[in-house]
Amino acid sequence: MLKSTYPNPLVINLSIDTPNDPSPPLEFQTNGKLAEKGVNVTEQSNIDQLSSRGYGTIENKILTLTFFETLYLQDKGMLIVKNDKNTPVDFQTILHAYQAIDENAWVNYLIYRDLRSRGYVVREGFGTKTEFRVYERGTYGKDSASYLVLGTQEGKPTDVNSLADVLQQCQNQKKELVLAVMNRRGDIVYYSVAQLAFK
Repeated sequence: MLKSTYPNPLVINLSIDTPNDPSPPLEFQTNGKLAEKGVNVTEQSNIDQLSSRGYGTIENKILTLTFFETLYLQDKGMLIVKNDKNTPVDFQTILHAYQAIDENAWVNYLIYRDLRSRGYVVREGFGTKTEFRVYERGTYGKDSASYLVLGTQEGKPTDVNSLADVLQQCQNQKKELVLAVMNRRGDIVYYSVAQLAFK
């Protein structure tokens, strides 16, 4: 049990989940241009297919993939990334670009990859200092995200009061807060975070 200054203590319960078989690969390959905060895709047919599967955001007929989405799709062989000189960009170059704007880039990518491999649709987090929104299988486009995921590494200090603030915001949105921890072996372990009220 974690101690905090909040009236009710926080309880973190270990949630063990066995990955499902990976989703079938997308039956297409598309090209994207490296941009400041991700990769832009302009091929309309591929934009539709990517968007329907929960990848990227569309604005002015351009779909922009986040860096973690880009790394995942490139690793799967579904995306070829090129720079403004039309030269192919490799995985490490994209990762370095991601690390330039997010010091937790590698951890976040591994969490994203793990959740996607379990069959979940994973979107970028917002408003609660969480990395990801996670949708129950089969609910994307029909319902809102069920989980908000906060990522960290084993051994890295976590401020309990900040965690309690995030938990309160998640509860206000009727979402479940999940703490995703990358252990020293590089595996991702998930913890459900909840507030316990003694009667």
